[in-house]
Amino acid sequence: METADTLNPNHPLPMGTCGVQPEDSAHTAAPAIGAQRRQKLIRAAVRALYHQDTEYQHFGHTSAESRSAGLCDFLFAIEDEPHLPDDVFSRLRWGGQFVYISRDQDEVAALPDRFRLRGFLPLYGPMPLRLGWRLPFISERVWCFVARKMFLIRPREISDRFTYHVQLVPRSGPGGLEPSDVSSRGDYIVLKEIPSLERVIGRLRARFTELPHSVIERRARSFTEKIFPLFLTREAAMLKILERDLPRDYVGRFPRLLAVEKDGRGYVQRLWMTWLRNAGEPLSQIEFARQFAELLHVLHDRIGIVHLDLRLDNIVITEKGVGFVDFGSAVRLGENIAGNTLLSTLFEELMRTSQIQRMLERMTKSGSVTSAIMREAYGKVDKAVDVFYLAVQMASPTGNPDLRGLIHLDPSGPEAAALIRLRKDILTPKDPKDPPYRSAEDILNAVTRLKSTIEINQVLKT
Repeated sequence: METADTLNPNHPLPMGTCGVQPEDSAHTAAPAIGAQRRQKLIRAAVRALYHQDTEYQHFGHTSAESRSAGLCDFLFAIEDEPHLPDDVFSRLRWGGQFVYISRDQDEVAALPDRFRLRGFLPLYGPMPLRLGWRLPFISERVWCFVARKMFLIRPREISDRFTYHVQLVPRSGPGGLEPSDVSSRGDYIVLKEIPSLERVIGRLRARFTELPHSVIERRARSFTEKIFPLFLTREAAMLKILERDLPRDYVGRFPRLLAVEKDGRGYVQRLWMTWLRNAGEPLSQIEFARQFAELLHVLHDRIGIVHLDLRLDNIVITEKGVGFVDFGSAVRLGENIAGNTLLSTLFEELMRTSQIQRMLERMTKSGSVTSAIMREAYGKVDKAVDVFYLAVQMASPTGNPDLRGLIHLDPSGPEAAALIRLRKDILTPKDPKDPPYRSAEDILNAVTRLKSTIEINQVLKT
């Protein structure tokens, strides 16, 4: 890895860093700073901030593909390059750091409060940096500010991707756990909690503009007082089952529950869990598909849990491999949901309205899904719902922007072509009443064979 002292002069940025370009912002930026000046300032910041920083050394390997996609772990901006919170939020991975460098001390001093209000944790600054020989009154001095992206979505942003309030917190300290409660490794953990009534009202009002405020408020109270607490309580229970039954080889590919906070009724209001950070070396598309299928096979057949919400938003690629998060909608195989009136009603609604079920309905009506096991799963709590989404997503895995740069995707390559053919065989088999692919294990075996065939063909070509 290149360090601040060994940068190739032809590289505009240190390896593992990204720059915010003027066109990324809605406001007009000043002319771009010269490349040589830019390198000099970033070198100074890296030397001062990250010379012995294990996080920078470990996660500062963002690939060129990831940099071009604008998703990275360390994002730098210099002088008049866009540097306000909303300029950089969507360019950083969750937990990534933003570094701003300027000669204008007042501009740097104004940033901590702005970033704190927009889902960031200020880490350093304004702090002075000396360039060159760092001699007082002789060497040039600039100012630096660093903040970490802590929120999953911006404060007050309405998003269809996420419903709960989810953020990173220091593992001990404000928002985190007491030192005696912390058993996770790493400096940050995930806090997931019931969103505020005001936030839910705002979300519902944005989606159902024709409804009167009284109806919106009544529904919002139902969500915050009944529905969200129930599903968060279930998620905590599922994470406990995962920790109890998970084979050792798959530790680190599901979150681990650390602690919960309950209300007087016994429902979970907040939970803390380990952070599965998107990171690591990029996977090939077929290796992503193989790990996805393998992990789903383990979840279904060795642990006995059906996820029911395996959208790409709930899939991560960690250094340990593909992982799954968000188990609030999950069920245990054989669980008697019908025995609980509220739970039965909620799951009946969920199986009608979830993103996955709506997609399954559309594709069934259009003839894109003819497999009997998947058609029969529509509207039901069934393993085939997870299998359906596995088949759909493995052929187009970068729909989640957080995964871009972590999967090598060549739409015209042999892996993409093979997975598209496999998806077709899964969803529209020759004999819909007797489909050859009925489970995650069936798909895992097929992907493994494809991977082996492609690797052999590549060797023969060389």
